[in-house]
Amino acid sequence: MGMKPYTGPELRVKKLDPEAIIPTRANKTDAGYDLYALEDVEIPAVNHKLIKTGISMAIPAGYVGLIWPRSGLAYKNGLDVFAGVIDAGYRGDVGVILYNSRVTDHYQVKRGDRIAQILFQKVKGFELVEVDDLDDTQRGQGGFGSSGN
Repeated sequence: MGMKPYTGPELRVKKLDPEAIIPTRANKTDAGYDLYALEDVEIPAVNHKLIKTGISMAIPAGYVGLIWPRSGLAYKNGLDVFAGVIDAGYRGDVGVILYNSRVTDHYQVKRGDRIAQILFQKVKGFELVEVDDLDDTQRGQGGFGSSGN
């Protein structure tokens, strides 16, 4: 039996620049959609740069776009992504902050390179209620490293 066509929520994407590339998935079952660089950018060693994609999107209410590194770029070139939350109400250029962790080598991003991936997740809002005390848990206030190595 073949797979049924996906009938999930619609995501409207707008090119802010005619050279921009709409996000793509290599495979229908991939979680993330690849994001593409709009411009050539050199990222110095141990530094970060904001790279424009030239696209904006209307993420449906109740969802968020999370920008993650591409595993190949992370493993082969030491590139990571900073600050990757795209809220449903945002309509500006989807930028990617790439961090070059290499100590001596600059990294050259070329226009059209796949630089990151965006995953869309359903999010539920909470009503925050200020209280005087919280219920206790097994972990309690144990912070960084408190649960072992």
